[in-house]
Amino acid sequence: MGAAARQLAVVTTGEVVDAELVDDDAADAALVHTDRDRQLSPETVAAIAASAAASTRRAYRADREAFAAWCQEQGRTVVPASGETMAEWVRHLTVTPRPRTNRPAGPSTIERALSAVTSWHEERSLPKPTMRGARAVLNAYKDRLAEEKDAAARARQATAALPAQIRAMLAGTDRATLAGRRNAALVLLGFATAARVSELVALDLAAVTETEHGFDVTLYRKKVRRHTTNAILYGTDPATCPVRALRAHLAALAAAGRTGGPLFLRVDRWDRLAPPMTRGGRIIGDPAGRMTAEAAAEVIERLAVAAGLSGAWSGHSLRRGFATAARAAGHDPLEIARAGGWVDGSRVLARYLDDVDRVKNSPLVGIGL
Repeated sequence: MGAAARQLAVVTTGEVVDAELVDDDAADAALVHTDRDRQLSPETVAAIAASAAASTRRAYRADREAFAAWCQEQGRTVVPASGETMAEWVRHLTVTPRPRTNRPAGPSTIERALSAVTSWHEERSLPKPTMRGARAVLNAYKDRLAEEKDAAARARQATAALPAQIRAMLAGTDRATLAGRRNAALVLLGFATAARVSELVALDLAAVTETEHGFDVTLYRKKVRRHTTNAILYGTDPATCPVRALRAHLAALAAAGRTGGPLFLRVDRWDRLAPPMTRGGRIIGDPAGRMTAEAAAEVIERLAVAAGLSGAWSGHSLRRGFATAARAAGHDPLEIARAGGWVDGSRVLARYLDDVDRVKNSPLVGIGL
């Protein structure tokens, strides 16, 4: 409140005392949050945690537990952590072999661990620790790995499953079986929708609609928190046509009495659909028989290995393959991003597209060498 406004208040009311004449900024500063204002119920804490993917939550939990254990050994405060503690912890990660690999963590693993700890501070309404020293240590580690020609210097990427590789993967699939029909539909639909395996196994039969062009399949893209409806079109090769594969899979499910529920179900080695699973006498797995994301990824890896394909195969191979193949066919990056549910300006998608663009759009093209 300006001086004129303060004077007007005094003249108008006649009863205003000096103590009541405070500027807006001063009034805001006088607001104090109570302990109650800072409290979150267990249900709200769980809801906030659920906003991240299950795999991210598991990784963050493991990273935080490892950080807390190291801090305890070193006599350091866990949260809030100091910038010096973060720098020392990163150096520890760069020199300490992990039990599973007997090698220190790679740069991308350390980046994730840093995110796990800094987000821990945010969740507790604490300021993030200064990361300048930690970043300097990590950058020096990246430089050293590159100079030593260490494979860990480069981020590990899934091999792209392109149409030629998919044909090879499905060539030995027995589509007379429930498992064979499911696997063919899973691979071809995963490629056609650029789905993450978690999005793929989350599909229900209700999300699939037959149309004149083939099918419409609606997926929930958790990373961007929106649904995309992907048009599934007929392929030119019947062996790799996603429409034919999906239709055969749906017919097999209907014949088994499955007209609702999950689209992709577990199948055992005796070709039984959604058999009950137990561990230690307890029933485990989804009661409806839904496949897990890990099981879907294993199908893709197993088919690639059986086809004799080399590379780093994973559940992400289909998603990367879609982006690479679509760009090679001349499709616009924006349309590719929309179809696959990538966020605007995704660096991951840009890296996939660069596989094509670095050759097609190379500055060496047409310069007369």
